[in-house]
Amino acid sequence: MTEVMTTEPKTTPMPSAEPQPAVAPAPEQARRVGPPPPGELPALFIDHATKRFVVGRKKKPVMAVNDVSMSIRKGEIYGVLGANGSGKSTLIRLVSTLLTIDRGRIEVFGHDVTKDEMAVKRLINRVSVDAAFFKKLSPHENLAYAARLYGMDAKVARAEAVSILARLGVGEKRLGRPVEQMSRGMQQKVAIARALLTSPVVLLLDEPTTGLDPRSKLDVQTFIEEVRDTHDATILLTTHDLAEAERLCDRIALINDGRLVAEGTPAELTEMVARDYGKEPTLESVFMTFTGKSLDDDIDEESSSEDDE
Repeated sequence: MTEVMTTEPKTTPMPSAEPQPAVAPAPEQARRVGPPPPGELPALFIDHATKRFVVGRKKKPVMAVNDVSMSIRKGEIYGVLGANGSGKSTLIRLVSTLLTIDRGRIEVFGHDVTKDEMAVKRLINRVSVDAAFFKKLSPHENLAYAARLYGMDAKVARAEAVSILARLGVGEKRLGRPVEQMSRGMQQKVAIARALLTSPVVLLLDEPTTGLDPRSKLDVQTFIEEVRDTHDATILLTTHDLAEAERLCDRIALINDGRLVAEGTPAELTEMVARDYGKEPTLESVFMTFTGKSLDDDIDEESSSEDDE
């Protein structure tokens, strides 16, 4: 797999009182796009992960995640694409320790999610498509409760929450309203703020922009990029939005029927379908080529168990 390098803006040096010899500009810092090179600890390492659900005595077990392996580098935004029911949300739940793995192993910065569950929980946070809140409480009260769970100072937590929400377009005057009175988009922004409040080094985003209006979706996408660039966070993102995946993701994995069927940068995947399959060089062509499905197709895979999407 080739490594894609992108660049960040150069900084302008401060003027000096003495003449300086002409020197070549400093090299621009490269974006870190995986897989991690030898000797570098992956931010997230998934090795032959398998998870199945028993949905009834007379039914065959459902193989939700089937022998999936991936290695994600620190600082990457790694996207997982799949049709409804393909297993991508089950994969997120396995990483977040909400489900136990049947076979294989998953590590977050070297910590096994089964053996070192508490260490993993201190490193991660998760935002799902349906964020859970105390609906009668305000965003401030929900965030304050989350801060206490992580042992954060109340004043520090409030200042940080106000700052994060402001960058997401949520004004301080909204912080006192009950969450149930807020729009779906505003609630999702509060969920993202709650996740960022604890400064996770690995952020799990399970369809964070699904159902949002275009402006809220743009706000969230911009903030995801900011979090990656300013917090040096590693982000695992599932999405139904191909344009979102192409904009945000350094690499993309396609999941079909619980299996990983393709992986690469957006450019690598689109070039491959054009070169090897004679298809249009788009992520839609990539998706249809490797899954034979539309992103809107439903698979009756986990509806009786974990309502994976």
